[in-house]
Amino acid sequence: MKTKLILSTALVAAPLAAAAQSDVSGDLTVMSWGGAYGTSQEQAYNKPFEEETGVNVTMVDADNPATPIKAQVEAGNVTIDVADVEYSDAIRLCDEGLLMEIDPSILPAAPDGTPAEEDFIQGSITDCAVPSIVWSTVVAYNTDNVENAPDSIDDFFNVEEFPGTRGMRRGAKANLEMALMADGVPADEVYDTLETDEGVDRAFAVLDRIKDDVIWWEAGAQPPQLLADGEVAMTTAYNGRIFNAAVGEGQPFEILWDGQILDFDLFVVPQGAPNPDAAMAYIAFATDTQRLADQAQYISYGPARASSNPLVGLYQDGETEMAPHMPTADANMSNSLVNGYEFWADNDTELNERFNAWLNQ
Repeated sequence: MKTKLILSTALVAAPLAAAAQSDVSGDLTVMSWGGAYGTSQEQAYNKPFEEETGVNVTMVDADNPATPIKAQVEAGNVTIDVADVEYSDAIRLCDEGLLMEIDPSILPAAPDGTPAEEDFIQGSITDCAVPSIVWSTVVAYNTDNVENAPDSIDDFFNVEEFPGTRGMRRGAKANLEMALMADGVPADEVYDTLETDEGVDRAFAVLDRIKDDVIWWEAGAQPPQLLADGEVAMTTAYNGRIFNAAVGEGQPFEILWDGQILDFDLFVVPQGAPNPDAAMAYIAFATDTQRLADQAQYISYGPARASSNPLVGLYQDGETEMAPHMPTADANMSNSLVNGYEFWADNDTELNERFNAWLNQ
């Protein structure tokens, strides 16, 4: 099943999440991805939740929170209460019985009374996860280090006309999709193509074009640093990280939106979480209408609730309009692809094994 990205808006105000008013106590550990994204969560979610409930929230970082969740649950030594994970990982971990189910009835309605399940992007709430943001993997470049600015995803894979080292996340996901789009596969045919052996071969053949010119990264903080240091001419990156470097830090970075891969991040609760009641209250609080809009003051990730979108305003500098920097802005969506969550839940292990074998050839 391919989840369709359906975004709508309605002018509303935001209530306080009812679940956050419940009688919860103790300490809470939230695992996320760090950097500017982690800061946005601390400001929009953690501090207000602490003030409302008295629960102390500790934030810990991981390159990919899905990995320690699996390890901790299988070892029977869980120290995480809430984790922020990608959609395909949320599906996989839930299918493996590693996550607690989340009753959507705990989620607060929109200010106009629209039930939460109708207010969130269609198909984004799962049995074990509640979404918070829409983000994307994009191509970014440093204008000081690129003579000819790229204007399509094809240019990223063309080192003859657009010379220079590339940066790419070490893994199959997003790289295979971008490779196929660069090779002329329409976005709505990418996953059908990847379902075939010939399609996978085709994607790796495109990656072969630039394999010798790639620096592989694993943590989201690496691409902006690679660009700033001049180690790469272009790199794939998380759009929010590039926004923070460009707008927040004044780096001469630009985003190429063509060929972007849209994704969700969602909150989950590992089986055996030390404080599950506070975890559920935190998720309900953090994903209410106002909190999701508040996060967009700090990073350019779109809220997962329709009622939050009209409340998105200025960046924390008080000057920059956030809406045009969102991956879901109309101008940024002309050639975009929504991550095939079910596809990656089913094929992640196999394709990453092939990717690692290809990388070591």
